[in-house]
This record gives sequence, C-alpha cells and structure tokens, in this order.
Amino acid sequence: MIKKTTRTIFALWMALGLSHSLIAQSDHDHHSHGHKDGHHHDHGSKDAIHSAKKAKLVTGQGDFVFSWDQELTAAFPKDAIEHEPKMHGGFNEDPETGIIYTGIPGYGLCSISPDLTKWTTIGTDERLKDNIHGIVFFVHKGQKLLAIAQEGKRVLVLTLDGKIVSEIVKPTGNEFKFKEANEYFASKDSNFGVTDVTYLNGTLYVVHGYSDGDFALTIKEKKGTWSWGKLAWGGKGDKPGQFQTAHGVYAHEGYILVANRAAGQVVKFTKKGTFVEIFDAIPEGSLVCNVSYKSEHYFMNALHAIGEQKSAPIYVHTSKQLTSTIVPGDLSIPNLTNIHQAWPHIVTDSDGSKQLYILVHGWNKGKFAVLKLEK
Repeated sequence: MIKKTTRTIFALWMALGLSHSLIAQSDHDHHSHGHKDGHHHDHGSKDAIHSAKKAKLVTGQGDFVFSWDQELTAAFPKDAIEHEPKMHGGFNEDPETGIIYTGIPGYGLCSISPDLTKWTTIGTDERLKDNIHGIVFFVHKGQKLLAIAQEGKRVLVLTLDGKIVSEIVKPTGNEFKFKEANEYFASKDSNFGVTDVTYLNGTLYVVHGYSDGDFALTIKEKKGTWSWGKLAWGGKGDKPGQFQTAHGVYAHEGYILVANRAAGQVVKFTKKGTFVEIFDAIPEGSLVCNVSYKSEHYFMNALHAIGEQKSAPIYVHTSKQLTSTIVPGDLSIPNLTNIHQAWPHIVTDSDGSKQLYILVHGWNKGKFAVLKLEK
C-alpha cells in the first residue's frame, strides 16, 4: 500500500513538473471558440493524475505571474460574440467607481462592472457602433465624460450615458500653431488617422499615427463645445519628439506618454509637447501599441509575437527596467495572437482584499480575455 501511494505521489510530482511555468496537455481541439466551449473549469477530478495534467498554465516572472481567468473572460456578452473577431480597440476606466469602458465594432460602446462580471451597452447613437480605436474617461469641470477616437472618422466627446456632446472631425489646416500639421491637413492627400486619446489638465490629447503626418494634436473645450486646440507637435521621423506611428497616448503624473509603435518606444513629453525621455529596456522588435499604469508599474503590449513567442507579449515595466514578460499565448487562449491593448485593473473584494487582472483586447482574429495575477 505504501509503495503504491509513493508511486502515485511520484507520478503526480512528475506531472506537475519543476518548472515555474506549468505545462498542461493541450486542449486546442476542445477550444473551437473561446466563448462556446473554451471557458470550462475542471472543479474536481476523480483521478489525481488527470487533475495534475490539467494543471493551471501561467506566464510571467517574479511578482507578475498571470493565469487565464476563463470565467471572467466568459462574461463577454453572448450577443456580441459574432462581433468579437472585429475587436480593434482598448480600455479605460473611472478610477472612482472602477467601471471600465470599451467598444466592440458593430455592437457598440460598453461598460464593464468593477468586478468584471457584467457588460452593459451605452447609448443608442449609431456612431458608437463604429470602431472605437482609443478611449479615455476623464473629469472636466466636475463632469464625468468619455472621449473616443474613431480612426478615419472622428473624435467624440460624450456623457457616461452615451449622449454625444461634441464631434471633432478632420482639421482643415489652419487650427494649429505648428506649421507641419497645418500643411499636412491642408493637403488634399491628407487623411484623419486618429488612433488614441487621453486627457490632462483641461486638454484632450490625440495621436494621429495612422497617417504620413503622424502628429500629437490637442482638443480644447469652450462654452461646452470641444474643438481643435492650438498645440500640436511631432511629425514623421526619428528625431526626438517625432514619431513612427504614434499609436497610443496616456497621461500620467502630469506628463504625456506616447506609444511610438514602429520605433518600439514609449516616449515621455511635457503637457506642452516638449520631449523628456524614452523608456529604457524595451525588448528590440517590440511594436508597442499602448501604455497604462497600475500597481507602481507601467503595462504595455507589443502588437505581435517576437521570435518564438506564441503571441504578442505584455510587459510590466518601471520605465527604466523590464520587470515581467507575459505571453498570453502560453495560456492556450483561443484566437489570441496579436494584441491591441492590455489594461491593468484591480478588483477589491468586500473584505478589502485586492486582486490584479489584465484585460486584453486582441486584434487580427479578435479576442477579449482576462488574465489573473497568481499569488
């Protein structure tokens, strides 16, 4: 009896392995679609060895090791699943309530409850069903608002119930105190390649990376109406302050951070557009799409896999040092290869305990997923 028990323990130990990243047997055939049959939890195996083979997959290093939370991923609205492959946007949240905002092309603008269990559509305006490539929650003159960047079309400012306050369309070429921007938008060959938007001290900042112009632009409010401000900077190039696809923009601690995608950079500017620095230690080949901040760290994602990675990576970073590389592809999440944005979010339980998650907005094949910090 003792020998049999010993053999069973040894077999279980071998199944679990010694590696920090647990490797379970593949369930790819079972996961034909992440929301139909990819969110099953094995809550109790009759066989210990079978349970070991189903060991949880993890990815990351140090204090930032994550697993796939299949239950919260499955909270994605069932009637939006047909639109999921078109997902090509990002997230932002109200820090006071913990409510997260995002968009699903063809479905609409959505809020996600602070505990990540419930999605709700916002507003009835058909413009909200266009792709929301970038989004920001902000408080302006005491009012909570959202701004969304819809590439090729517009920037919208709206209330939290979906009422559109202002629609800002392509500049005509006389708005800015920046010659290069005015010349670009005055040209008949110019386009409106807005990709993301953020807010700082009364001003909306928009990046315009899907264009030959490649600028950072500003939008200001006057008497309740939002329109183009005078400040603009950048332009296509590799000099300090220029861009090679300014894709994501994020305000933090009084500065403006731009994810300069093709250059693989996160660039820091003052609110007046003065170049400050470039983040150190971002792996070569990283097409950085977006950047955000939580738990005393920046979170940023590359667009696609680098080398032998199974998916695009997510980086946890201090601005000087890379802390953890998270590869969702190691978690066998169906359809998640390229990543458009990764958003860190903390859920606070009734007892005051906190849990860190990362919301992932996939691209190309389209995918929403939730990663959970392992403790």
